[in-house]
Amino acid sequence: MATYVFDNYTKKEVNIVMRDGVKLHTTIYTPKDLRQTYPILLQRTPYSAAPYGAGKMKTKIGPNIHLMKEGNIVVYQDVRGRWMSEGVYDNMRAYLPNKKATEADEVSDTYDTIDWLVNNLENNNGNVGTWGISYPGHYATISAIDAHPALKAASPQACIGDFFFDDFHHNGAFLLSYFRAISLFGTYKDTPTDSAWYSFPEMNSNDQYQFFLDKGPLKNLNTYFQYDKLDTKTAENKERIDDFFWKEIVEHPNYDSVWKSKGIIQHLNKVPATVATMIVGGWFDAEDLYGPLETYKAIEKYGKGNYNTLVFGPWDHGKWARNGVENYVGNYYFGDSISLKFQSEIETKFFNHFLKGKGDKNTGLPEAYVFDSGKKEWKSYDAWPPKNIVKENWFLSENQKLASIQKAPKPLSFVSDLKHPVPYSEDIKTVFTPRKYMTDDQRFAARRPDVLVFETTVLTEDYTLAGDILAKLKVATTGTAADWIVKVIDVHPSNLKEDNDKLQDHLKMSNYHLMVRSEVLRGRFRNSFEFPEPFIPNAKTAVDIKLQDVFHTFKKGHKIQVQVQSTWFPLIDLNPQTYVDNIFKAAKEDFKNQTHTIFTDSSIEFSVLK
Repeated sequence: MATYVFDNYTKKEVNIVMRDGVKLHTTIYTPKDLRQTYPILLQRTPYSAAPYGAGKMKTKIGPNIHLMKEGNIVVYQDVRGRWMSEGVYDNMRAYLPNKKATEADEVSDTYDTIDWLVNNLENNNGNVGTWGISYPGHYATISAIDAHPALKAASPQACIGDFFFDDFHHNGAFLLSYFRAISLFGTYKDTPTDSAWYSFPEMNSNDQYQFFLDKGPLKNLNTYFQYDKLDTKTAENKERIDDFFWKEIVEHPNYDSVWKSKGIIQHLNKVPATVATMIVGGWFDAEDLYGPLETYKAIEKYGKGNYNTLVFGPWDHGKWARNGVENYVGNYYFGDSISLKFQSEIETKFFNHFLKGKGDKNTGLPEAYVFDSGKKEWKSYDAWPPKNIVKENWFLSENQKLASIQKAPKPLSFVSDLKHPVPYSEDIKTVFTPRKYMTDDQRFAARRPDVLVFETTVLTEDYTLAGDILAKLKVATTGTAADWIVKVIDVHPSNLKEDNDKLQDHLKMSNYHLMVRSEVLRGRFRNSFEFPEPFIPNAKTAVDIKLQDVFHTFKKGHKIQVQVQSTWFPLIDLNPQTYVDNIFKAAKEDFKNQTHTIFTDSSIEFSVLK
């Protein structure tokens, strides 16, 4: 397998000229068997189309091994300003709906690339498909907007939809845990290069919790994002510059015109019915849940005649593209051959139908192919969420009860101590980006006094959630600012003995607290992400938090638990709990302990499958 691409494909590298004259480096793998024509599978990426140079080839190409072995022309392109492509990179470059003839954006770059490929590559059949995971998934979404006529199929996977809700922000809270990844996107480059021009911050610690606690306010991290700009002619440091992505984050703490312009969800009314889409995501993807779910829903909303499908499995970020048999996320085992089944029976079938087959809507695939992460089985539906769901409210009652009946509201309070914030994981380590925590056992948090716990009695029958979750909190704080975190947890039976070899040594599946879904809302954005506002001290205030969709059955014998807390460190940064205009510029003295209150007329609204 290691030599398959070398034995069966030829590779060439070209620079394709965009409408504004910028050249984008493009690597093309063509089957050696030229007795037939092939579709083109295109991935545009900021992560490098390497390896570069004659005779150097990837060991795997295309979305999966089946599409590689069947024969397709597979193309990788460095997007504008990255690696061997010309231009200056813009993180989530804004789409220009009314471009002038020589103006360019990622939409026009994709169009121009496809136009060149279908007109210049021999043995292509005139049909193009795009795919990608994470940032390349975003470029797959981009390809479908104002699409080239040759584009027949696009599969955005774990696709970024809006940087104020994906990856580096969640509902206005900054994901401090992505600290080391910022330089990957924000280090300036204006000349092509085949080697990394960025470097990652050195933390010199294996304890990220203590590292960030010791650093204090966010402004103390600024020194990690200043670089010496190299003069390529003299090879000398010319000037000191800031990381442009970090600067963008710091200077734009609210959902202003900068972030709005970078969002792509609002432009999905421009996906023509001639492009079939298959949106793929993982229920336990820490990076990109918002993007694929909202991408699917927006195309459904605007594209009434579009072929648009959704696939969601029990995966973390991009694991559906891997070839392992066993499917784990962190400590939790979901079954065997789940990714392999997707690749062979869903993904390959999708691309072959639209690129090699009839290309009509009769693919034999369901509208929504989704994995029940509680029953550990695939289900097919003709809509997502399924049509037979009802909304049910459960109230956060006293005595740690999650109850179906509301009683007279009472206050439940806890002290939020910023010197001892609630950790998002009990692991002592430093990670580049966090993933494992999405299925972590939450017992460690349930046993803290600054985490409020609400739980049902043992379920006497299965209870299936299918769709989004809305936490409708009634809160108060002695301060003027606070974050609110809600977690939905599947408490397993105490007599469970299904331990697995990936389970951490200190854990047992007995009473395992599986985190099914979690989300944060920075309280200042409770009424508007654009116009933040402080809390009035001690005033009862409504805070609604939308948690992303789930498909999970709480099985008979299990319990449903909800945890509410105000810190989640260092997954997200610390809220000073004193209102300031910009938390990225807050001073040490702004950070103060406060007492937070949840009232028992708070509820959580589930989408329940009947």
